[in-house]
Amino acid sequence: MGHGGSAATGAQWQAPARSGYDVVIAGGAMLGSSTAWFLSQQHDFNGRVLVVERDPSYEFSATARTNSCIRQQFSTEINIRISQFGAEFVKNFREFMGGGPDVPQPILQSYGYMYLAGDPDFLSVLEECQQIQEAAGAGTRIMMPDDILAAYPFYHLDDIVAGSHNQRDEGYFDGATLFDWWRREARRAGVEYVHNEVVDVARDGGRITGIVLASGERIATGSLVNATGTRGARFAEMAGAGPLPIEPRRRYTFIFDAAEPLDRDLPLTIDPSGVHVRTDGQYYLAGCSPIGEDPAVEVDDFTIDENVWEEKAWPAIAHRIPAFERTKLMNTWVGHYDFNTLDQNAIIGPHPDVENFFFLNGFSGHGFQQSPAMGRGMAELLTHGGYRTLDLSPLGYERVMSNRPFVEKAVI
Repeated sequence: MGHGGSAATGAQWQAPARSGYDVVIAGGAMLGSSTAWFLSQQHDFNGRVLVVERDPSYEFSATARTNSCIRQQFSTEINIRISQFGAEFVKNFREFMGGGPDVPQPILQSYGYMYLAGDPDFLSVLEECQQIQEAAGAGTRIMMPDDILAAYPFYHLDDIVAGSHNQRDEGYFDGATLFDWWRREARRAGVEYVHNEVVDVARDGGRITGIVLASGERIATGSLVNATGTRGARFAEMAGAGPLPIEPRRRYTFIFDAAEPLDRDLPLTIDPSGVHVRTDGQYYLAGCSPIGEDPAVEVDDFTIDENVWEEKAWPAIAHRIPAFERTKLMNTWVGHYDFNTLDQNAIIGPHPDVENFFFLNGFSGHGFQQSPAMGRGMAELLTHGGYRTLDLSPLGYERVMSNRPFVEKAVI
C-alpha cells in the first residue's frame, strides 16, 4: 500500500473479479509485487492471487521514494545472504524473467559503501563485521586513512581512524525496473491487482476467513499477507495479529550539483555524523534523518524541514569532502522508513496464533534491496509452508512476541 496521500473516493475503487482468493496481498509496492511475481513462478502453486493497493500511483510509497541502494556490509549473515541474492537477481534479471528479447538489463553500479569510523570503538565494530562479511563471501576490506586517500583523494580524514569498503555487488541498482516487470509479469501470469483498500478482516478463531474492501465487497481469503509499509502496525491490529512494533519515520533525500565535480565515482559514504552521500549520475545524492529527535510521524506526513539541508546535511558533506563547499541543491524529498523499533530488521512469516496471516513488514530502509529474497521466501512459505532456499526464520514474528531483538549493528 502507498505510504500516504488522500484515499480515493468510493467511485474510484475497483471491485475484484471474484468472491474469493487463495492469497490476498495487502499492498502492491515493491515487496507485495515481489511476492506476487515469485508466487506466480512457483510450480507447485496454482491458486488465485489478489493484490489490493490503495494508491496505484505509488506516489507516497517507500518504493517511489527510495534511494535504491544495495549493500553486503551487514553484521549478520542472514542480511548479507539476503542482499547477495538481491545482487544475483539484478545481475541475472533477464534470465529470471524468462530471457525474452524485450526484457531489459537493470544497472548494478558497484562503487560500494564506505563506512567511516571516527573512533576506535566503531572501528572495532567494522572489523568484527568485516570478518562476518568475508566469511559470507563479501569483498569488504578495512582501509586505513592513507589507503582511503590513495583511492579517493578528495576526502578530509583528519578526524577519521579507518574505513570499511566493499565494491563487490554493492552500491546502486535500478530497482524501478524490477518493480515494473514484477507487476507486469505477475499480471500476465494471472495475478489480479485492484485499486482498493482492506478496511476490515474477518476471523474464525486462529484463522483469517476473509477481508472487507473499502468498496464494500467481502472476499473469502485463504492466506493474507501484510505488505502495507508504514501502515503495517495498523493493519496487523485490524486483523487481530498485533502488536507490530513499526512506525513511520522521516528520511530526507537531497540531490545536488557540485561546482567542482569529483574526478571519479563517490562511494556511498556513511559519515560519523549519520549523513550519507554518493554519486547519482551527473549529480550527487545525500540522505539523513531529521535534526535532533527522530520521532514517529503520521503515515501521510511528508512535511519537509528546510533547515535539515543547511544545518545538518550540507555541513557534514562539505566537511568530509571539501570540493562540496559550493553546491546547488536540485531536489529534496522526504520518504518514510517503516521503522522496526525492536531491532530495525524485517519481520517476515506467519503469526504464531493467526496461522494464515503473514508479515512482510518493518524493513527500516532495507526493503528495496531485500525485496528479491523476501518475495521469494514469502512465496515459498505460501506454497510449501516453509522456506526452501534461504532460511529467513530468524526474522520471524516470534522474536517480537518474546521481545528478543535480532541485533543488526550496521544500520544506517
